[in-house]
Amino acid sequence: MGEQRTTQSATIIHTLRQQLASQALVPGNKLPAERELADLFATTRITVKEALHTLEAEGLIYREERRGWFVSRPRLVYNPASRSHFHTLVAAQNRVASTRVLGCETVLAPAELVPEMALAPLSRLTRIRRVRSIDQRPVLYVEHYLIPDYFPAIADQDLSQSLTRLYEIQYGLHYGRSRFDICPTAACGEAARTLSLAEGSPVLAVTRVNYDQHGRIIDCDREIWRHDAVRIRIDSHQRNSGSPGSRSGS
Repeated sequence: MGEQRTTQSATIIHTLRQQLASQALVPGNKLPAERELADLFATTRITVKEALHTLEAEGLIYREERRGWFVSRPRLVYNPASRSHFHTLVAAQNRVASTRVLGCETVLAPAELVPEMALAPLSRLTRIRRVRSIDQRPVLYVEHYLIPDYFPAIADQDLSQSLTRLYEIQYGLHYGRSRFDICPTAACGEAARTLSLAEGSPVLAVTRVNYDQHGRIIDCDREIWRHDAVRIRIDSHQRNSGSPGSRSGS
């Protein structure tokens, strides 16, 4: 039975790959419901799910919670160490970017950020929560944790714009160096809801601690990307472009 399911799954994968390659199914198109696909291929929904999850892992399709399966658009090529603003980066790849602010509040520093940001225990940070979309599809949930002393009254600013530019214009700060971690993780909470993912869905997490021109830690970004929407590319020989201190995460 297991071998038969594997064979049926391979048939579904092969057929859908051909449809995608020929652009019979174009980016943004919704796939038939799992039940319809099961009837079409004369198999079970379990086998259909197995095939769809394989194609999802390859970034060819993606699932939105309660909406179904869709054909993926090309992945955004993203260098976390680059010096391009998010909107500039997206526009350079002939896509359309947008940013929506979810909230700005003062919070107790998460325990894991206390050593990362060299904070005293029980320190408070300003947290800005945003969702960033490409071609009207939310693909990135990000939390920015700022040291409040460096950014007074930042909640009164337009936080949908580039924070990098805001830092420079309003506070006279620009980024010096950054250190970052990249790892796969599971979607949960607001990130899962915002990105239309089921709890536990695979996502890519990028955490970046940022220093200013004086060598002081000023903020930390925690990015949660839909894994099917992004490709990390770092070229050690490629010089960063753009204005000093700017970066794609802000």
